[in-house]
Amino acid sequence: MSTAVRAGLPLPTDRTFWASVDDRGLLARARTELGTPWPQPLASQYARYRRDGDRVEYEARVFGREDRLTRAVVAALVTDDPVWVDEVADGATLLCEQSSWCWPAHDVAAAALGTVVPVVTEPVLDLGAGEVAARLAWIDHVLGDQLDARVPGVRRRIRHEVRTRVLDPFVTRDDWGWLVPPLSNWTAWIHANVLTAAVVLLEPPERDAVVARVATGLGDYLASLPADGAIDEGYSYWWQGACRALEALTLLEHATGEDASTWPVVRAMVDYPHTMHLGGAWYLGVGDGTATPSTDLPWHVLHSWALRTGSSAAAAHAAAEHARSDLPERGGIGRTLEALAYDAWPASAPQSPLPAHVWFPSTEVGLLRETAGSSQGLAVALKGGHNGESHNHNDLGSVVVAVDGVPVVVDPGRPTYTAQTFGPDRYDLWTMQSSWHSAPEVRGTPQHHGQEFRAAQAPGDADRMQLDLTAAYPTEELTRWTRTVTLDRPGSRVLVADDWEVTPGGTGTVVHWMLAGSVQATAPGLVTIHPLDGARATRLTWDPATVTSSLTVRPLDDPMLSDVWGDHLTRLELAVDDSAGRGSLVVTIEVAR
Repeated sequence: MSTAVRAGLPLPTDRTFWASVDDRGLLARARTELGTPWPQPLASQYARYRRDGDRVEYEARVFGREDRLTRAVVAALVTDDPVWVDEVADGATLLCEQSSWCWPAHDVAAAALGTVVPVVTEPVLDLGAGEVAARLAWIDHVLGDQLDARVPGVRRRIRHEVRTRVLDPFVTRDDWGWLVPPLSNWTAWIHANVLTAAVVLLEPPERDAVVARVATGLGDYLASLPADGAIDEGYSYWWQGACRALEALTLLEHATGEDASTWPVVRAMVDYPHTMHLGGAWYLGVGDGTATPSTDLPWHVLHSWALRTGSSAAAAHAAAEHARSDLPERGGIGRTLEALAYDAWPASAPQSPLPAHVWFPSTEVGLLRETAGSSQGLAVALKGGHNGESHNHNDLGSVVVAVDGVPVVVDPGRPTYTAQTFGPDRYDLWTMQSSWHSAPEVRGTPQHHGQEFRAAQAPGDADRMQLDLTAAYPTEELTRWTRTVTLDRPGSRVLVADDWEVTPGGTGTVVHWMLAGSVQATAPGLVTIHPLDGARATRLTWDPATVTSSLTVRPLDDPMLSDVWGDHLTRLELAVDDSAGRGSLVVTIEVAR
């Protein structure tokens, strides 16, 4: 890296430029808020995380404050009206006066001292703190002169708070958990935000030193990613890990003049998101991911890097998704401003590429599609890996089947985050258990969490995926379990074949199937599903001779689940007879004719 670091961010501050930008409705929304009380996060709300596990009430106030500030910044830029500079100064000062920028769930200082409110003398550099530091840096970059003219002193306060809460802790401490392998999305996310703050709010030589430190941390993150570009946290978290790294690389290039695209893994990172697309609004969700991600993702970041790395498929996917998406208003003011300024979109939106065959050896996640480039027909995904992954669910061997791009056999996803989600009782949550995924349960024994519980990849091809699931189950009764998933394209059907060996004489083996939509047991060996989103009716069939089947309806009252799947999911239980020491089962999924 060069020794001289360029100050500032790669975004215009010229008034003429912003006067011509389409504010996408943010100005109108800002006008409705002007003169009303700002959202106020309270100590009692912060305390709820340690009292009853709730983190949403406090975070909702924090995010509401930050979102209003984003809209005020856009209003100030596109109108050049001083009333909005005052509004920005109010919001920025409220952030500076907020006792902690750390989110309650991440406040290790409070936990260590046994308090339920922030310890202001012990700032914690977490995702929330990094986000506020970057937000204030963006404000300083685009509106600094107006703030100096209208509200002198605000920029001095911004610099003091960001230094105290973020930049000094970043420089002086090496014991943050997000610096310790295995690295996660936190590593990229926090480094990106620290970099944003440093290039705006620091002067040489401090700025140069912090940028060099960030470059090292980002290099460690990129080096930790597998060569195939897969993210074990899944598609949803790609946007908060790999995408954050791409944003940081863009800024590093601006600051140092060095080409960041030379990292070998960058092209693979860029190609990952479109491979997880099932069709329409639906994606393959694994772990804590969701099957219907947010509609306000920063597609401009993916599109710009796809163009740079020559990935026409990723560029087409980003452009297609951008055309039906909302402005990225959450996730940092930089994403909002850059999205408003981005002008490299094609004149007409292409189709998402929807590849016919995807397999990631590093995570053992694969997807087969009936027809390349089309969501019509069948697509099937298989999840391997191990049960110690970031945001892990015990879901080895889990199958997802989509019809016309809509999941029918599903991965439920996650409920609203609480203290339990990342605590010692995480796997008491039903969504984290293999029993509520489309996976086997061996002699009454579900899968266990931990890296030692893993799948093993077997040879596959463009029509077939196979995993050895033996090591996923903590029972000595299991000798072997092989799951083979085949997409029979000529027959337009998916076959999931399980074959296993166990200790003779036992009972209790069940193969579970998680189904979305309206499910009816139509006949022995047959259930019919009427899927969500108008996808065609689908049949699951099996040989009923040695199988006892039942259906369990799981009501959903958590919006993180019900907003995706409606008011319920249905579990199909296929209890099999393996008392002789061997078992086999073939389930066929096809569109009802």
